[in-house]
Amino acid sequence: MREDGTKTSLRARLLAARAGRITGTDHPVAVGATETDGAATTARRILDLPEVASARWVAAYASLPGEPETGRLLRRLRGRGIRVLLPSMRPDLDLDFREYTGALIAGAFGTREPPLGAAIFELVQADVIVVPALAVDVHGRRLGRGGGSYDRALRRARPDALIVAVVHDNELVDRVPTEAHDVAVHVVVTPRVTLRCGTSDGAQDSYSR
Repeated sequence: MREDGTKTSLRARLLAARAGRITGTDHPVAVGATETDGAATTARRILDLPEVASARWVAAYASLPGEPETGRLLRRLRGRGIRVLLPSMRPDLDLDFREYTGALIAGAFGTREPPLGAAIFELVQADVIVVPALAVDVHGRRLGRGGGSYDRALRRARPDALIVAVVHDNELVDRVPTEAHDVAVHVVVTPRVTLRCGTSDGAQDSYSR
């Protein structure tokens, strides 16, 4: 299926902004301390979600350069005794999910994933699924990188699993164009906002700290 041009142009703009974040060209000052503080706050926001507090299994991901950093979140999830699953790219661009026990190896397209010997579990095991995004809107519509890997994988999630997208503050937007195969998220987390999506006005169940 051919992708909507608006979606393609939005993705290109957001990827360029992420590239600038990596090199520091989109910030007049160094971002190291700010990024570290943002990662800590984002991790706390996710851990404070009641669905995460009661979870036995959480599927998450190891962040790419330019993405909100997830290493702190992964460590704190495991520190709470929560079992963590991370994606591993299949040749057909779908995802397997392997248990994360602290070690990561290089994966496809610059990703990091558990070693090949790590146990594979079905995504249906996860009580909460934390996913990457380039942008999310207030209704939970998510823009990914265009490969469709998460849209395919999320269709295998439990119906009651909570799906959480993590983005930078400026990547929570008013509207993301969608297609029939796109899977919406239930919660968006940024360093400044935790937003419950899917209500009639897109913000009724939102809250921030």
